[in-house]
Amino acid sequence: MNDDKFLSTLSQNLLKNLNDDKYYDIIIEVGNDPYILKAASELNLKELVNHLQTFLIENETIWVEQYFDIVYLTSFEYDCLLNLQKFCTGLASNEPEKIFNSTNFSSIPENLLISLIQNDHLRMNEIQVWEHVLKWGLAQNPELSSDPQDLSKNDFDILKNTLQQYIPFIRFYNLTSDEFSNKVLPFKRVLPKELYKDLIKYFLSHNNQSNDRPISRYDESKDIKLETQVYQEFKGDFMTEEIKKKIFQLGLETDNMVQLESLMTEETKSEMAMENNETVQLEPVTSVGTREIIVEHSKSESRTSKSISEINLGGVDSNIITCKHAELITKWIDNRETTDELTSSYEFKLLICGSRDGFSPQIFHKICDNKSRTLTIVKVKGSNEILGGFNPILWKSKSSYGTANNSFIFSFKNGEPILSRVKNERSAILNDSSYGPSFGNGDLILFGNNSYKGGSCKRSSYEKAIRNTGDTFSIEDYEVHQISEDSCSIM
Repeated sequence: MNDDKFLSTLSQNLLKNLNDDKYYDIIIEVGNDPYILKAASELNLKELVNHLQTFLIENETIWVEQYFDIVYLTSFEYDCLLNLQKFCTGLASNEPEKIFNSTNFSSIPENLLISLIQNDHLRMNEIQVWEHVLKWGLAQNPELSSDPQDLSKNDFDILKNTLQQYIPFIRFYNLTSDEFSNKVLPFKRVLPKELYKDLIKYFLSHNNQSNDRPISRYDESKDIKLETQVYQEFKGDFMTEEIKKKIFQLGLETDNMVQLESLMTEETKSEMAMENNETVQLEPVTSVGTREIIVEHSKSESRTSKSISEINLGGVDSNIITCKHAELITKWIDNRETTDELTSSYEFKLLICGSRDGFSPQIFHKICDNKSRTLTIVKVKGSNEILGGFNPILWKSKSSYGTANNSFIFSFKNGEPILSRVKNERSAILNDSSYGPSFGNGDLILFGNNSYKGGSCKRSSYEKAIRNTGDTFSIEDYEVHQISEDSCSIM
């Protein structure tokens, strides 16, 4: 073919050209190559594209499942493949286990994996979900061994970093005791510390018959809210005869029981024991407002009571920050120095409180999408650390980055604030239906659900890191406020 005008002419009207004597000797060979659809899309061969979409959907579903990673990515790469997009989305939603079991499962993109493991209708036991996620993580790091005994500390750190955004969506509490002991514990180093401690407590002491049988998500009639369950029987010595007896009654083999006990370090045991009788009192704060309520925050054998740090005159209805925090944040919003006097007044309108409304990304996006000038505040579990960020633009569910030149993230710890303003404006805000409020390319990410609430911080799009570690953390509570100008003063 010597006519370089053929491609541009062909892309305009395929059928017309095939009937044209000028190009009578042109033959288009389709074959069975999965990239044919991509090539046809790039050449804008509309009739061929439509035919291939229809043919694949109606006659070659097994082929689509086999090459799902390629078909999925291709369908979202070109606007002309809407029918195939819908088909792939439906397959991922209604029959996700087929994708898990596909030949090229390890090649699926990150956002698809998160969507799959969030699905409540998986016809799979939770241990299968864990094993597939682990398989995917190892495939992203082919230099790592699949045998945990061959993995070094650095190897585990690499795997943990790969899997950290997926761990919150695995329902470890649905595992049997044997599954947890044999399949999860060997990889315990990839789990967040708080989650690991909670799981150890659960499988050692929780008297729940579901520990003995696999649970399929498809059989669930409602969300499992395990974070509200209390481990009342755990205090003092961890392996009393009574607990051993209960474990035996639950069907946990003796060697697994010993393994669970031996894998708990003395530090972990000590920390867990202290949690049962710990009472943490909030230090009184001198409020500038006319109303203030301070309540002790206590941890006991019963369900943890919710604290109200203060309710200030200026409308800062928060369980996490004080009026002094609010005053400093308003100065940051105004781009003023901490020593400057306030020149603007703001109202903090509480949109979401995790302990009241729930922690799932779906709830966040339902309430906060299309709202601007929002302040996210996070209380890190097991510490006096507060994290947060200010988003001046609209939140959205569609995966994208939002551009902002005056967003910032921050932290408060031991009375020392850290302010980090946006550096890469084009990736200031991360929008994704799989995440809660998130900033930058990993600078502050919130993820999880009502069973496990977590986040991570890794400097990328902002000036400085707001934590001294890139490890994931557990969330005790979080809030989102909408900031309005020229309303009640916070002073």
